[in-house]
Amino acid sequence: MSMGLMTLPVRDFDAFGLKRRTRSWGASLVGVADVERLRGIDTEPADLLDGFTRAVSLAVRLSDPIMDQITDRPTPLYAQHYQKVNALLDHLALRVTLAIQRAGARAMPLPASQVLDSENLTSYISHKAVALAAGLGWQGKSLLLVSPQYGPRVRLVTVLTDLDLTPDEPLKNRCGKCHVCAEACPAQAIRGVGTKTHYDSREEALFFDRCRSKVMDEFAKLPHITGGICGVCVAACPYGRKADRQGTKEQR
Repeated sequence: MSMGLMTLPVRDFDAFGLKRRTRSWGASLVGVADVERLRGIDTEPADLLDGFTRAVSLAVRLSDPIMDQITDRPTPLYAQHYQKVNALLDHLALRVTLAIQRAGARAMPLPASQVLDSENLTSYISHKAVALAAGLGWQGKSLLLVSPQYGPRVRLVTVLTDLDLTPDEPLKNRCGKCHVCAEACPAQAIRGVGTKTHYDSREEALFFDRCRSKVMDEFAKLPHITGGICGVCVAACPYGRKADRQGTKEQR
């Protein structure tokens, strides 16, 4: 019997089986969050999480050679790569959703990169918050998810479900006294303040207006750059550079 999308055995829908199958489809990291850990975060609509008990977080690793070209601004190659990785994430989220539905549960894929509020640059949910709750990494001083395998060199997507999956535990913050992302930021927007778990608001970590202005008013007007992207703090993080030098094995 084929092990493809529509014939995935129900027995494979424990957390281990889901992770194994999703990695075979192209995900680099997969984690499961208990939705109770997400209560209180902003969502659109406000009742988005109602009826769901788990959130599956999927990550796809970015290309190290592409990220290594970024110094003080996004590159056209990164802009194209960013779009393609987001498309892959949406595809993976759809496959997971259809497979979960095939197993008899409910699932809702949330787009990897759809901005609903252009002023605050927010969407249906913070994929970073879900990934933190799912144990894919910790929250760096840049507000980005920092994974132990790839640093922040990942893009994320979320699938909400009521499937009874065993949730993962959050990871301990490992940034310590490192301030490389803050020093690299072209907008000087990163305050350099650490957190043990997560920030109560992004203003604790960022001068958000500086970040938004640099990205939307300057970088978005560069030739061949589509949308609000930067990538400088992503490229600078030592955890991502360490993965590039040493190579890593996808584990979760």
